[in-house]
Amino acid sequence: MNQTLKKRGLRFYASIYFKIIAQDFKSKMSYRADFIISTLGMIMTNISGFIAFYIMFQNFETINGWNYYEMLFLYGFSLIALTPMQCLFDNNWNLRYKVYEGDFIKYCFRPINIFFYFISEVFDVKGLGQLLMGSLTLAYAWNKLSLPFTVGTAVLLVLALITGSLFMIAIMNLAAATCFWIINSGYVMVTMFKFTEYAKYPVTIYQGIFRVLFTFVIPIAFVAYYPSYIFLRSGVPILTCMSPLFGIFFFWVSYKVWMLGASKYAGTGN
Repeated sequence: MNQTLKKRGLRFYASIYFKIIAQDFKSKMSYRADFIISTLGMIMTNISGFIAFYIMFQNFETINGWNYYEMLFLYGFSLIALTPMQCLFDNNWNLRYKVYEGDFIKYCFRPINIFFYFISEVFDVKGLGQLLMGSLTLAYAWNKLSLPFTVGTAVLLVLALITGSLFMIAIMNLAAATCFWIINSGYVMVTMFKFTEYAKYPVTIYQGIFRVLFTFVIPIAFVAYYPSYIFLRSGVPILTCMSPLFGIFFFWVSYKVWMLGASKYAGTGN
């Protein structure tokens, strides 16, 4: 079976993914009101963040050198960067329940990559509302900052957003995987997700140990601050240049840890 799995390439997994997602969409669209309400709820939640920034800057012209539109840029950027994690990897929230209740065992007997199969079962449509709000906010801030928009900047923007997404996905993969070793690991997922709020601010506003923590331990600074730095400031730091490679490596590590936990899974017993 291992030889068979190795022979299966991107085309195979893409076809399987779209078939699984199609079934998930069919089940979700049977409750259209829930889809609409959930999407609107996500948009309203993100609008509240927009309003919070507006109120904040009624009292302060800048925050540690960052003006209103630069902060909005980071906010919109972070919302878009968080969308792939929200839409494509949302099933990580269900992992601990599958493990504790014994339902995870079904993934161990399928002739397909366990991580891929588990993650692809759920597509969270609420994330589309977040994507819309993030795109509008980023476009508004981009215009107000009079940033040039060329083919080159568009490519850099896409690369930067992918980089930020990889870091966020990796953080949540690692948090979810703790359920293979820790009982009642839900608090780990909740805590890590709450840290996403800090990704919406420049890491320079934090002092001392927190700046180190958010850069090298829980690297939320790479979700928005470092990838988007190239658009907002001159003189690109080395961490911004290296962030795409760091993002790929961090995602790979999170995948390996997740798979290691899955390989140790032996069911719930009797």
